[in-house]
Amino acid sequence: MIYGKSGSGKSRSLKNFAPDEIFLINVVGKRLPFPGTFRYQMKTDSYQTITTGLQKMPTKTAVIDDAGYLLTNTFMKGHSAPKAGSSTFDLYNDIADNFWRLLMFIQSQLPEDVIVYILMHETTSDFGETKLRTIGKLLDEKVCIEGMVTICLRCMVEGDRHFFRTQSSGADISKSPEGLFDLEIENDLKFVDQRIREYWGLSTVPADGKRGSSEPEAI
Repeated sequence: MIYGKSGSGKSRSLKNFAPDEIFLINVVGKRLPFPGTFRYQMKTDSYQTITTGLQKMPTKTAVIDDAGYLLTNTFMKGHSAPKAGSSTFDLYNDIADNFWRLLMFIQSQLPEDVIVYILMHETTSDFGETKLRTIGKLLDEKVCIEGMVTICLRCMVEGDRHFFRTQSSGADISKSPEGLFDLEIENDLKFVDQRIREYWGLSTVPADGKRGSSEPEAI
């Protein structure tokens, strides 16, 4: 999980990946904040399309940017026109169920050496506690998204410096295994990916053992 404010560097952290190293799922179709593109990519907010793409992707690393809009788009498409016999509670249940199923799919259906980075916005309560920005209470109170992942890195900015915070300050959800990272590391998801794979001994080579050209290709 990679989380932070808008402009804190979530998408920026992808810039050091080679064009054929990741599978990018661009939920809202926004442009990357740096030159270039990635060969393997799709623009969609369909859960079914995303899971199919993750199953077929030729890389060991995937990024869902920004996964929070999977929740937002479901809400915006459904809140003003509820189906006959349904209620607002049904909509919130659908929002939570679909996102939870995606997380469970990633955990249980993908190979162990596949890493999926889920990028989301943060929100801060009146008490100064920072967490993921979600919709409804079901994901927060019953699921606890950050509890389903091993690593939560917070994107932060101080002056011109962009960095990840890897452990909680006591008022946020940042976490990482002991000895994996320093408390603060550079905003570089390629470094993060390499370090995670070294830590757990995970492969970086695609199943076919080779990569293709750098021309964009839809999955």
